[in-house]
Amino acid sequence: MPTIAIVGAGRGLGLSIAKLFGSNGFDVALFSRRQNGLDELVTELSDQGIKAAGFQVDIADHDSLALAIREAAERFGPIDVLSFSPHAGLDRVAPADVTVEALRAHMDVQLYGAVTAVHEVLPSMLERGSGTLLFTMGIGSVEPMAMLATLNPPQAALRNWAKNLHNTLGDKGIQSASVVVAAAITTETLDYPHAHPDEVAKHHWQLYTDRDQAEHIVTGG
Repeated sequence: MPTIAIVGAGRGLGLSIAKLFGSNGFDVALFSRRQNGLDELVTELSDQGIKAAGFQVDIADHDSLALAIREAAERFGPIDVLSFSPHAGLDRVAPADVTVEALRAHMDVQLYGAVTAVHEVLPSMLERGSGTLLFTMGIGSVEPMAMLATLNPPQAALRNWAKNLHNTLGDKGIQSASVVVAAAITTETLDYPHAHPDEVAKHHWQLYTDRDQAEHIVTGG
């Protein structure tokens, strides 16, 4: 069985990705801060016949994240797909009000957390000559949004790095791609752009199966 590791698993997009990949034959390793939330996700996936396990971890604690991914690989075998999609939050900070401390907190999760996770799964992918790295980020990574000035820089840096990985690892059998979401991810109907998590998850699956694009932009309805 192939295995997908979902870093930043919650009841929204993380669960949708888990269900989609799990229904297509993947074992699922879930990583999140809340153990009770992980237990609920594992139960729901198990009820659908999907083999899953949760690993409690603070993504900003990079040593613990690395250890948790190793534990998942010991349990399921080598990671075939890494989905890095932690919830970034909606800290409203104007560009002139950005501080080093506030920016560092988001860099620790959005960028350094991604680098940590990739460095744990990439060696075995390179050894096998196959693997997929999927990253999720907001539209501020492409077009800065002034009200989210602490979120934009780390996601823009992550998008840049993901593209560099795409450009340099493709001939080694590794796919690196980003899903950039220009909408609120929600199951509710809103009067501004929004996208159901199941629909966003389909973009992850398409990037995984097509393996020829570095990015999908989700605009929502």
